[in-house]
Amino acid sequence: MENCEACGTPEQAEKLKAVIEESKSTPGCLMHILQEAQGIYGFLPMSVQKTIAEGLGISLSEVYGVVTFYSQFSLKPKGKHRISVCLGTACYVKGSDKILSEIEKELGISCGECTADGLFSIDSCRCVGACGLAPVMMIGEEVYGKLTPESVKGILDKYRKEENV
Repeated sequence: MENCEACGTPEQAEKLKAVIEESKSTPGCLMHILQEAQGIYGFLPMSVQKTIAEGLGISLSEVYGVVTFYSQFSLKPKGKHRISVCLGTACYVKGSDKILSEIEKELGISCGECTADGLFSIDSCRCVGACGLAPVMMIGEEVYGKLTPESVKGILDKYRKEENV
């Protein structure tokens, strides 16, 4: 079970090993272990999935199948500040595609990616339930509405300033 150290710290590997050990006798524990593993690592790289499969005595394909089926799991690292741009109908009609493009331009990454410094990642979603504020994006739990491409830089700068970047 040492192979998950390649994608993280020895401490993270030990936490994962402990989660597997304390949960493996519980029927249906895979989802719980995957959620815990994502909490430990921030995402579920193949080495972590392999460690889980070995620890549970199941196939890697079974673990991978669950990871790729549920949208809550990520195969790629996420940034400290996770940006989610709503591309649902109300937001899209009001220009959320332009908001997404501006964020990508400002951060130098594409949707689904993470900045090299690990500060930001961008994803899209279908609806955040704030259609009256369209177009909308979320950064963590913070909702930003009635956005314009021109407002993006100022919002991102607020987070950069908090991080002294």
